[in-house]
Amino acid sequence: MKHLLLLGGGHSHVHVLADLARRPLLGAKVTLVTPYASLLYSGMLPGWVAGRFGIESCRIAFKPLVQAAGVTLIESMATALDATGRTLGLANGQVLRYDMLSVNTGSVVDRDVITGAREHALFLRPLEHFVPLWERVVELAAQRELALVVIGGGAAGVELALAIERRLGDRVRVNLVTGAPGLLPGVAAGARRRASACLRQRRISVLESDAVAITATQVMLANGSRLDCDAPIVAVGSGAPPWLRGSGLALDEAGFIQTGPSLQSLSHAEVFAAGDVAVRPDAPRPHSGVFAVRAGPPLARNLRRHLRGARLRRHRPQARALYLLSCADGTAIGHWGPLSWGGRWAGGWKDRLDRRFVARYAGRGAG
Repeated sequence: MKHLLLLGGGHSHVHVLADLARRPLLGAKVTLVTPYASLLYSGMLPGWVAGRFGIESCRIAFKPLVQAAGVTLIESMATALDATGRTLGLANGQVLRYDMLSVNTGSVVDRDVITGAREHALFLRPLEHFVPLWERVVELAAQRELALVVIGGGAAGVELALAIERRLGDRVRVNLVTGAPGLLPGVAAGARRRASACLRQRRISVLESDAVAITATQVMLANGSRLDCDAPIVAVGSGAPPWLRGSGLALDEAGFIQTGPSLQSLSHAEVFAAGDVAVRPDAPRPHSGVFAVRAGPPLARNLRRHLRGARLRRHRPQARALYLLSCADGTAIGHWGPLSWGGRWAGGWKDRLDRRFVARYAGRGAG
């Protein structure tokens, strides 16, 4: 009996599990390895931070899915991969052998990216660690006014800064440190203007300089500024998991798994990868949950086809993705290519899409 190992509980693997629940694999054993018992959907996290809904609304539990799919669940994380020997070492001491491997672990944050961050900062990722820390910040804000600094000028940083202001109001002063690239680099100019106006309206200061050091009470910037801070929150871009180095897989310069049009490793035919952990040299895309969600169906299809020796199908990711940036007050800013828009209708659209995604998998079992 062949062993299919699903490493990581990301957006793509959630779809694979639901697909297996509908149509179990015959003649194959399937194992899911993930350090967490559920997936917290990142698209809904700003709404939770803002207090618009509870954390359970953002959660997709793995247990109902794996039970319906007949999949074995191991709650641990990878520490070493030998692609030639087809073995995966786990933090719990287990070493698993596989015939096929699918990786959807996402990327990781370098906690030493800023001097002092490891000791003094809160990191947005992993979300499972951020949730209880944010709850403590809310408790502290009930006792006294706070100065918070969000580090990261991408969509995650902007959404988080707006959500914090929405939740804590006059109890907080928020600074958003974007780094030298500025606010929402690579995003349509119209969307950047809308986001900038929203931040100004909500009295959130934007500083286009790099954070170079963090202490217990301050965030220091490359331009010489020092920001008083009770809780710095790091929401910067992420890197490749360190256990990929030395795995034998074909990796890009940043250490991410290189895949072809079928989501198959360029070096090992039995290895597949999707989401932030993977890159397509033939179709480079930014790391985004949008692309991970869309990769779920073709990944499930090609895993089945590879197991039975059938020809794999190409996955053609969309040339442009629709992005909806939450303003945490029921409104949102959308952009698609050079086009941008915003308002309460866009916020309602985003809420419906997010809730539909979670409802599709949360607690559904084989349904």
